[in-house]
Amino acid sequence: MIGAALAAAPLAPPGIAAPARAQDAGDGRLRVNLTVNGEARQLSLDPRASLLDTLREGLALTGAKKGCDHGQCGACTVHLDGRRVASCLTLAVQADGRAVTTIEGVAREDDELHPMQQAFIDHDALQCGYCTPGQIMAAIALVREGRAGSAEEIREYMSGNLCRCGAYAGILAAIQDAAPKMRGA
Repeated sequence: MIGAALAAAPLAPPGIAAPARAQDAGDGRLRVNLTVNGEARQLSLDPRASLLDTLREGLALTGAKKGCDHGQCGACTVHLDGRRVASCLTLAVQADGRAVTTIEGVAREDDELHPMQQAFIDHDALQCGYCTPGQIMAAIALVREGRAGSAEEIREYMSGNLCRCGAYAGILAAIQDAAPKMRGA
């Protein structure tokens, strides 16, 4: 009885709906249609594949990092339909029919850096750089969510993104610098 209950339990992280259109591709795989950084992609995936592994291994988009693989560090943060998600906890089939944006997709069309990317450089908001893509993706999302009103609010909404090197002062300064530039764009 417990096994049946677990089999019926939803696999989606909170706020992420189960796939609506993923089609059986045969051989136990599912056909999934994603828009990744503005480019339509059709993939045949193991239904258990994480979005992180699909991006890194299937699409060679290695900006999102595999830090803890348990949703605790934020190194794998990407945007799914504009909302930040831990891609290590998100099944790739959950992104079927949706837009995924990775760090590789945030620069402008003319190859100009996104204001948040430039602010991270300007404020030395990185040391080893491992967490930087996830930090930038989370920072872009928090500004878009209207959560960059104060230093305390920024710290609270960035608390899911860890930096082992301790570049938090630079990260805060970068977000404070980029927020008005993003609002004006």
